[in-house]
Amino acid sequence: MNAERKRQRRHEKRVIKLAKKRQKEERKAARAQGKGKSNISSSVKAERNEKEKKRFIRIFATTLIIFLIVLIPAAFAINAFLETSPFKGSINLGQDNEVKFEVLVDPESPFFTEFSDSERINILLMGVNPPLTDVLMLGSFDPETKHVDIISIPRDTYYYRPGYAETDYAQLKINAAYRGDPLNTAKAVSDVLCGIPINYYAVIEYDDIRKIVDEMGGVPMYLEKDLDYDDEWDDPPLHIHLKAGQQTLNGDDSVKFLRYRKGYAEGDIGRIKAQQVWMKNAMSQAIDYGILKVADVAFQEIDSNLTYKAILSLGTKALGIEAENITTYTMPHTLQQEPPWYVYPQQQGIEDMLREIYSLQPEEETTDGAISGGAVESVETQ
Repeated sequence: MNAERKRQRRHEKRVIKLAKKRQKEERKAARAQGKGKSNISSSVKAERNEKEKKRFIRIFATTLIIFLIVLIPAAFAINAFLETSPFKGSINLGQDNEVKFEVLVDPESPFFTEFSDSERINILLMGVNPPLTDVLMLGSFDPETKHVDIISIPRDTYYYRPGYAETDYAQLKINAAYRGDPLNTAKAVSDVLCGIPINYYAVIEYDDIRKIVDEMGGVPMYLEKDLDYDDEWDDPPLHIHLKAGQQTLNGDDSVKFLRYRKGYAEGDIGRIKAQQVWMKNAMSQAIDYGILKVADVAFQEIDSNLTYKAILSLGTKALGIEAENITTYTMPHTLQQEPPWYVYPQQQGIEDMLREIYSLQPEEETTDGAISGGAVESVETQ
């Protein structure tokens, strides 16, 4: 009996041992199988990662192509737009004029260094009564001080042009230089003002002034006396009849006021002084009314080489400017007291005026007679 139990126990042990062995082998096989699955999973994951990389590269490349095809040309289009002008005036100036305007700086000017180093922006305003300029004003804006200096150039200023005889009186006045091309007048003004650089121009006709003044509600003016003048030969005939006293000139009356010249004791010089008063009042009125509203009309009427980019830059720099920050000048001159009534530029006076505008040191005479200071290198005495 005992022997039988012993055999049974040995058999159970063998069964258990075999079972454990099979379990061990099964676990080993399972581990091996699990390792295989892990290898397969890693391979799949690597393959997926590779596909994701390729997909990212395709997306990136596609985006880059879209950027190159669409966005860069769009940027160029925006830049090209900024380089265009919002002014819709009727005068066709052509691209060549815009290119030439960039070189209106005289290297022989006594102020060449000062002009080149200055941040001032000079804009030539031409009031045109075709084919002549009737009003010439150079506005010089200092963005640092926010000050504007306006120089009026008399329309009868003597300006020699090759090809005309000394007896061609009308052709030797600066107002005759225009002939439909603002470059001609800009060159002439630069010549008489010591080679001053002219960055931009604006051409405005009397009809344009009428519309702009009416848009901003007129220009307040005080007239010291009645202004009466009739010219049946003008086209159309000109009739000026304005009463003395404080009043607001509408567009039509403003044009008449600006054109009136016969009744001033100083002739064209007196007319310039009156125009300067009108200009300051008009600028003050435009500021009060709203520059943007006035600009909207001006863009439709005036012709200029000012681009959107230049206007944005000027507008930003001009923020805070006030009417009292405007100083007016008349080109220093000598007036001929007989026909053809030329106005001769006075060189020394012009240089002194430019030194004042550009805040330069005045010239001083040394003990040996040499000139020092200003744009001329000083000479030391022995």
